Amino acid sequence: MSNASPSFTSKKHPLQHATWGNKCDAFTLMDTEALSIKQEAMPANTAEELHYHKEAQQFFYILQGEAVFEIDYAIILLQKGEGIEVSPGIHHRILNKQTELLEFLVCSQPSTVNDRHNVA
Repeated sequence: MSNASPSFTSKKHPLQHATWGNKCDAFTLMDTEALSIKQEAMPANTAEELHYHKEAQQFFYILQGEAVFEIDYAIILLQKGEGIEVSPGIHHRILNKQTELLEFLVCSQPSTVNDRHNVA
């Protein structure tokens, strides 16, 4: 049994905050070598670059808005309350084609640190 006390994190009190792409936000809620959990926000009409991870599997869960996923060149729409898993090696990206904010959780196991490879 661990003697470590639990740590509190939230979007307002993340371990780390980063911006990416066109004014997108990533709020790190948990970050270990084995597991990373982030809450991300994408403004209207934004997209990330197509990429893959050699090691990490990921699970995306939509909190607000509608997400468009490109997964191995197939288009998949997800609504609030829906999630999808992306296995290692699979080309993928998320897009917000709506006029409202898109917010989602992304859980990565193991962490994606040094494990993101953009597709040219």
